[in-house]
This record gives sequence, structure tokens and C-alpha cells, in this order.
Amino acid sequence: MSEHDLTTPQTEESCGATDTGFQVSRRQFLFGTGAAITLLSMPGWMRGRGMPARVYAQTAEFERKRIASVSELKTGDTVAFNYPWDHPNAANFLIKLGKPAGGGVGPENDIVAFNSFCTHQGGPLAGKFQADPGVAGPCPLHWTTFDLTRHGMVVSGHATLGLPQITLEVDGDDIYATGVMGLIFGYYDNSVDPTA
Repeated sequence: MSEHDLTTPQTEESCGATDTGFQVSRRQFLFGTGAAITLLSMPGWMRGRGMPARVYAQTAEFERKRIASVSELKTGDTVAFNYPWDHPNAANFLIKLGKPAGGGVGPENDIVAFNSFCTHQGGPLAGKFQADPGVAGPCPLHWTTFDLTRHGMVVSGHATLGLPQITLEVDGDDIYATGVMGLIFGYYDNSVDPTA
């Protein structure tokens, strides 16, 4: 064995290149193409700038609808409402959690609203909302529980998507629903009105 064979680690066979400056192992090729594909698939505004501190979920916007009054809500109070349509799958709840929450409105940023159906198989969550510890569930079908303080993300269970959050805004003392962040269970697209 020559001295060169002892000091140079054996690599995978090159891809047919004869010039050693251009020889690339299969592993190097796969890593390089994976990095290139990742870079090319990123939106233009993210390339060269790194990931932004926050990436916002897409929200389907709908006509504003008044839901409740800030002054009438106490911690733990829930308000049932349909939005964006008058359809059974568009049943939602608004809750005052008593602690700040993602997407929360009001003086303490603790008023949030979500769709009332589990994203796994549409199990009903009505009546299963708890201001303390700030969860919805468990779903009666497969025990999924959602964190209402963190945009309805899954805490445990079979669901892989968080609860669709109803975006809210406050105008004076009135709370309005303005859109839906996430896909409502039973729909393939939030922009299609099932009542039409």
C-alpha cells in the first residue's frame, strides 16, 4: 500500500469526471442539490435575508361580524357564534382566557375565538373549553387537546393541524370577527361558501 492510500480516506466513486478538481462524491452531490432546491423553493423575499423572526399563517378574510362586548366578558366566559357562514361546520366559540394569548384582543390580549370542531375527524368540542389552563378538549373521538393560548396548536392526540382561529378586532367596546386562520373542518377551501 502506498503512503497516499493510508492518509487519504476512501470516498465514493466519482461520477465519471476525469479532472480531480471537478470530482464529486454521491453524498456531496445529494447534499449540494438538496441545498440548491431548498434555496430555490424559498420565496424571493426570504433568499439572502435569512428567515424572518415571525412567519404569519395565511388568513382568509371575510365580512366583519359583531360577536360580543369586551365589557360584558368575564374570565372563563364563552360565546358561541357562526362565522363566516350560517352553516353547522362554521360553529365557533369566543373565550376570555384571563391571560395573554396568541391572536388575543382586548385590554389584556386574552380574548380569542376558534372553530368548534376537531381538525382530526371533526369531533365536537362544544362545551370543552377551559380558560384555566387555556385549552379546548379533549375531543370525544380521539382525545386531541388544543392550546388556546398558542393559536390553537395541538397539545396531544391524533390531530396534526391546530384549531382554525377566528381573527378578531376590537372597535370601541365591540368585538368583531374578521377572518379565519386555518382550514375549517369539512371544507377544502375556506373561500367556498357552503350555503350558496
